[in-house]
Amino acid sequence: MQDHLHEDPAQLLLKYADKTDFDLRFAVQQIHARQKAKHKIPSWASNFNLLFPASISMEQASSEETALFKADLVCGKSMIDLTGGLGVDTYYLASNFEHATYCERQEVLAKLAEHNFKHLSPDKFTIMNGDSLDFLSKTSSNFDLIYVDPARRGGHNQKLYKLADCEPDIVKHWNLLKSKAKTLLIKASPMLDIKQALVEIPEIQQIWVVSLRNDVKEVLLLWQEESVVTQRIIHCVDLHPAGSRSFTFTFEAEESFESEFGKHSNYLIEPMASILKAGAFKSFGNKYGLKKLHPNSHLFTCDSLPEVQIPGRIFKILQEVQNPKKELKQLVPSGKVNIITRNYILSPDEFKKKYKLKDGGTQFLIGTKSGERQVLFLAELVFQ
Repeated sequence: MQDHLHEDPAQLLLKYADKTDFDLRFAVQQIHARQKAKHKIPSWASNFNLLFPASISMEQASSEETALFKADLVCGKSMIDLTGGLGVDTYYLASNFEHATYCERQEVLAKLAEHNFKHLSPDKFTIMNGDSLDFLSKTSSNFDLIYVDPARRGGHNQKLYKLADCEPDIVKHWNLLKSKAKTLLIKASPMLDIKQALVEIPEIQQIWVVSLRNDVKEVLLLWQEESVVTQRIIHCVDLHPAGSRSFTFTFEAEESFESEFGKHSNYLIEPMASILKAGAFKSFGNKYGLKKLHPNSHLFTCDSLPEVQIPGRIFKILQEVQNPKKELKQLVPSGKVNIITRNYILSPDEFKKKYKLKDGGTQFLIGTKSGERQVLFLAELVFQ
């Protein structure tokens, strides 16, 4: 397998069909899974003692970076993961616990996890194959942490976002979960409507919106038995090899602020993706003294580079493009440019198609609405 790790899986199946004395399809599936896991779970992908499941389980599995982030949020003696899956979260969360129970209803995943955990940390894990809620309701054990990552695909493989639609339904079984744990940590879809989730489960105390390299990956919901909060805290976090950034706010504060609007100046600022997802628009502008271009544009402007580090991208406006059809050939002779649109008449793909452009280069075209005008700027990135 190691000799063919960088080859095309489909070609391997054709090339070695009926020529091996082992399960070729399984071997190729392992090669394909490792290729997909190379960047998502690098330390697992490089460990050839481990086995990997089919694609759907790989798709919902946490990355190594987000799993490590979650592990820093919790600690204790005992934990249980009710939705074990590939076991990435179970493994990294368990680093701060003396013992961990992995639950998974799919037998093939449970067997893979049992195999993998024996190679990773043989004395720490108990494997339970079956219905985790049934197990939880019958066990006499209580846990310092219950972790749940509800399955987000329906019977027809459609993606699900609401907590009550996912499996297990944590809204329906909330009281059972609370009765068995000191801390509950729920991983939800990046598409989750956070305010709706707080209506469904008003006892949630803290929320993390987690992005990886400015791409929102998950929303985390936390409840702790001994915590009493008057306002729910929302943490917007971006994980990056160069250093993580964060922004914290409350919905109560967000509603109390007023946005200041103004015409574009020398710089445009785009908040990091987790801030945009969380809806901290007024809190962001208020904290850094920035003017917003339009209520629905979610881009900010300032005259000079901020003295403090801002959790977002900062662009220097080079010029406003008044007539794209005439000006772009001269401004972007290579036909390669990065395109951002916020509250603009065209999406990035529509813009590229209309003006025959491709992604690339160092410059940016930023289309948005400023005041009542649709505007287009040529800009360069000065801070990311």
